[in-house]
Order: sequence, then C-alpha cells, then structure tokens
Amino acid sequence: MQDSRSRLGGALLVTLVAACTISLMSFGVRGAFGLFTEPLTRELQLSREVYAIAIAIQNLCWGLTQPFAGYVSDRWGTRRVMLAGAVLYALGIVGLAFARNATDIYWTAGVLVGVGMGGASFTTAVAALGRVMPESHRSWALGLGTAAGSLGQFVIVPVTQAVIDVGAWRSGAWLMAGCMAAAFVAAFFVRSGPSAAPRAAGSAGNLRILAAAFAHPSYLLLVAGFFVCGFQLAFITTHLPPYLIDRGLDATVASWGIAMVGLVNVAGAYMAGVWGGRYSKKNLLCGIYLARAVAILAFISLPVSTASVLLFGAAMGALWLSTVPLTSGLVATFFGTRYMATLFGFVFLSHQVGSFLGVYLGGATFARTGSYELVWWLCIALSLFAALVNLPIREKASQPFHALSAA
Repeated sequence: MQDSRSRLGGALLVTLVAACTISLMSFGVRGAFGLFTEPLTRELQLSREVYAIAIAIQNLCWGLTQPFAGYVSDRWGTRRVMLAGAVLYALGIVGLAFARNATDIYWTAGVLVGVGMGGASFTTAVAALGRVMPESHRSWALGLGTAAGSLGQFVIVPVTQAVIDVGAWRSGAWLMAGCMAAAFVAAFFVRSGPSAAPRAAGSAGNLRILAAAFAHPSYLLLVAGFFVCGFQLAFITTHLPPYLIDRGLDATVASWGIAMVGLVNVAGAYMAGVWGGRYSKKNLLCGIYLARAVAILAFISLPVSTASVLLFGAAMGALWLSTVPLTSGLVATFFGTRYMATLFGFVFLSHQVGSFLGVYLGGATFARTGSYELVWWLCIALSLFAALVNLPIREKASQPFHALSAA
C-alpha cells in the first residue's frame, strides 16, 4: 500500500519542503555561534563572559519575540513573519562580521539575530506545519521539521569551523549570513495562511484566550519543563567548544561534537514525532529528560577524549530536539491548532529564558571559577526537575478553552 505521506497535496508538500529548509538553515546557523567564543574573544581581547552575555541576549530576544511572531502568524500568515525574520537574522550576522567591541556584539549577535530568530526559526516553521498539516500527518510533520533543524546543525557547524580554520571567524560569519539568505528565499514558498481565529476578537478576546490557556495546569507544567530544555541546549551549544579546548582538544573535535548532536537528532527528532503520534507524549518527555541527566553525568565523570565527545554528542543528539514535536504536539492536544503559533510561542519563551540563564551562568561561572563544573551539575539537577513536572500532565483537550475560543 502506498504510504499516506506520499499522498499529501502539492501545496502542502511545497510548504513542508520550504519550512524544513528554513528550519535547517536557521537552526544550523544557531548551532555554530559557540565556535566563535575562543577566536572572537582572543582577537578582540574580550572575556568569554562578554560573548556569553551577547548570546544570552540573543536567546532572550528570540524568546520575547516568539509569542509576538506567533500572534502575527496566526492572524495574518507565516510567510511575511519568516521573510522579516530572515532579513534581521542575516543583518545581525553581517553586523557581527564587522564587530570591533562588546557593544557591537551585543547589538548584532545579541539583539538583531535574536529578534530575527523569532521570525525565522525552526519554532516558527514547526508551528506553521502544525497548523496546516492534517491531523493524520501532524505529529510526523512536526518531527520532520524538527529533524531538518538537526540536519542543519550537522552540516553547517563543521563547515563553518572549516571556514574559520582556513580564513578567520569573520569568514565563518559571512558563510552563516549566506545560509540565512537561502532561508529568506525559502520563506517565499511557505503558503501557510492565517488561522481560522476571528479577527474581530480584538485585544480583550486575545487576553481571554491567553488567560484560559494559562489557567490550564498541564500547560503550566509544560512551560516549566521546557525551561530546562532551553537551559541545557544553550549551555552545551555555546560552552561545549571552549570547554573542550580548555581540556586540550582541537576546535575541530568540538565542532564535530556539536555536529554529531545534529546528525543523530535527525533520527531522534523524527522518531519523537512518530512515537508522539502513537504513545504518551508526556511519558516520552519524562524519559528524554531522565536520559539527558544520565548522559551528562557520564560525560563529566569520564576522561575527556575525542571518543567521549562523539559518544556524548550522539547520546545528546538522540535527545536534543526530540522534546519539540512532543511539546508542540501537547499544545495542539490541549488547545487545538487555531492559536498554535501564539500558545507555543509562550512555551518557547520559557525555553529561551532557560537559554538565557544557561548561556549567561556558563560564562559568569567560568569567569569567576575558571570552570564549568557547577553548571554541568545544575544541568543534571534540572533534568530531574523536568521529568517530575512533566509526569502529572493530562493529555486531553481543555474544554473551558475550547468553549471560550468557539464563542
């Protein structure tokens, strides 16, 4: 029997390919920022804390922008949001290539790139797919869109490192800007129109919708758990390369460690999407966070070597973005897809507050102690917390929310 996925309509296939391309480019570029920590701070004679603050600002701006970008997507369609985001994202990277001091880095890699990510990121792409895909394909499409981001991390991170090795970190920035130009072109083919949300609802109606969502206990638990995901991913992406260099490994090993995360997560994110359509999403999330705690504990307890870095990358890769199709899928389970981008945007804001703290605490802790050990242990403790808060989630539609949104 022909697989049902092959029978998707032409318009949906175009949107699927375009959204996956944006996810691949934007997330792959995001994963490469940690490669600049050592060469950039050395050339500009800055501390690692300065660069960590810039990336922390980036993550916070991304998180603050995401709910607004989701709202605009829900009301007027995704394409214009992605186009604007890709332009800002690319401009921020171009600005970074010309940076000469800390202020330049804060405004370019921090603010501009962060705001751009809010419009052109894998989260926006995933939300668009969640809204336009039929329910029979939704979990699979969410997994595929997330897996595309992981593939981008596998491809773009080592290529960027190779360019940095041959030229300089500024050359790597130009390569990343080119990737976002490709994402800009792909955004023209995203045909996701506005949702069925009535435009007449006005600000008061929107506030009532948000109030109803935040009154849902399982939504609050999901928000709390996703904070941990952001903390861990941002800390590892930004601080793993300098952590390994401090232990005598080559920068290329660090780039391949991050790339290994992306490669294995192609399968991990895709399978999370598939399994999320068959099994309990909240139980899968609990298992992912517990497995992260085990992987991190093993990594910091064993001697650091090329083999241990690649094994750690593979282990984390299986668990990396696997949370995204499950988390976004639970949002759709609770509230449907009408306000998907907006409500997932607020969940993602929690993720990015965690990212801000993960990146900043990594830099601040290293500046004061000369070590990242305390933050590694904090990552383990937070994994246990996330597993516990996801456990009581009830995977069922919120009847009060649906009654209000239908009114």
